[in-house]
Parts: sequence; C-alpha cells; structure tokens
Amino acid sequence: MSESILSPGIDPPSPTLSARLREMADYLAAPTAGRLTEEQRALSLGIARRMVIDVAARLDPAIDPAALWNEWLRGGLPSAARLAGACFARAEEHRWREQSAQRSSPPPLLAEPEAANDESPVIGEELSDVARAYLAVQIADRRRFDALGNPAIAIPDLDGEIFRALLLDIAAWRLAEVSKDAKRAARLGDAVRAGTDRQAAESGIAEAGRAYYAALGADAADAAAAAIARHDWPVLITLAAAAHRRSYDDMALALLTAESAALPSLFAPLRLDHIALAPLEASLAMLPARAVSDADHGEFPTAEPAR
Repeated sequence: MSESILSPGIDPPSPTLSARLREMADYLAAPTAGRLTEEQRALSLGIARRMVIDVAARLDPAIDPAALWNEWLRGGLPSAARLAGACFARAEEHRWREQSAQRSSPPPLLAEPEAANDESPVIGEELSDVARAYLAVQIADRRRFDALGNPAIAIPDLDGEIFRALLLDIAAWRLAEVSKDAKRAARLGDAVRAGTDRQAAESGIAEAGRAYYAALGADAADAAAAAIARHDWPVLITLAAAAHRRSYDDMALALLTAESAALPSLFAPLRLDHIALAPLEASLAMLPARAVSDADHGEFPTAEPAR
C-alpha cells in the first residue's frame, strides 16, 4: 500500500490546505453538528476587525490598522480563542436584533419604557433617576456600533483579560516595527499599562444595566415585560444580566442558545410568566441557525459581574 503524502509527520504543502484539512477533520469528527453560516462568519470577522482597530488606536495612534489587520488576517489572530466567544455573542445578538427589527416596528430607541414612567417628560423637566438610567443604557448600546451602524464591541464592554491580551498582542506586533527606536519601544510598555488602567475604569452596557436595574427596584419585572413587548432586547438582556449578576455577553449568549423550555428559569429572578415570555420565545424561534444549547439553565450560576 502506498503511503499518503499527508501522513502524520509530513507537513501539507500550503497553510491553506492545512487549514482546510483541519476543518475537514473537525467536520468528520462531528458530521451532524451545526456549522457557522456565511453570515455568522462575516459578522464575527467584522466585529473582530473593528475590535482590533479600536484597541490598536488606543495603544498607538500611529499604528497602521490596515497593515496590522491584513497581516493577522493572513497568519491568524493571536488571541483567536479568547476573542471567539465575545465576537460570536455580539454577532448572534446583532442577527437577532436585525431580524426582529424587520418583523416589527418598535417605538423610537430613546423613548422611555412605559413601566418606568407613565408620562412623557416635558422639555426642560429634569429626568427621573429611572429615566436617566434608561437613557444611559441606550447610550451604552449605541456605542456598540460603528459610525455606519455595523455591530462592534465597545472597549468598555470587553472583558478585562481579553482586552489586555489583545493589547499585548498588538504591542508585540508594533514592537517588531519600532524595535530599532529605543524610546518608542519603551513607550509601548507605558501605553499598555495606561490602556489597561483606562479600560478598567470605564463603564459599559453591563454597568449601565446594573444602575438601571437598581433604579427600577420592584418595577424591574414590569420593565422587563415591557421590553419584551417592545422587542427592546438590549434592555431585556441588561436587566436579566443585572438580576443574575452576570456580564452582558454571558447573558446574551445564554439567552440566544437557550431552549424554549429553559426561558422561564432563565428569567426567574425577574418573575416573568409564560404569557410575558411568549413574544421572546417566538422571536428566538424565528432566528435561523441558532446554536441551541442542550444545557439546563435551571441552575443558572450566580457570580460577580465580569468586565
């Protein structure tokens, strides 16, 4: 029997072939498992690109983002395993919201929820604590898009460890360019430390959601039910995340991968009944290629909020 040229110990003739063989091996290992659609791939890659560019700009505005991204695109992102979960969660949330927007006509984004205030605020009138907290959630959510409306991950919303790892990867790439300039190379280390401290002090959508949840108090359940009725999914996710003391991304992914039967337990802290959850269940059911989880969310873990 002749020996294959791709036997163990013999390198494939090209990185492209090597990558495709790994993909084929993954497929053969689990042929019936759901695979990413082209839309999911494109959205996640775009989110990763915008994240890399934003973090690079913070590290050193002189970095050429196109050169950095193109090199990483050819060779692979150094922090791919760390970034995958965040990018996928943001991409799936965006797909869901886009589909929901096409099927319904919700009120303007900056309209205050009925559960928070029965009367519209008069121009010049000071906002209530609840209205101000709700507005902060809307502003934090708007920062999760670029200028063209494409989905992104705002730097304050990034997990601290993921941000630091990405910052160090970009610094290593930049160091290879400026290594001959001792002063510029030394400044990179200072920039990493300053960038890490700055990001740790910033507040994102999770923090805004916790403030909104606290301001609502006993009205949080009514606000969550109203958010479902309006298809205001970011507000629903922030309230659920605050109730579970989880990060926004964790809560979004748990919701988007939950079986219908798990929704009541997932929203148990907000005391939402089956009638209130019905529009949510219907909306999720219409999202194609959803990575539905087999896990039981009845014992959804409680932990300190993650950054």
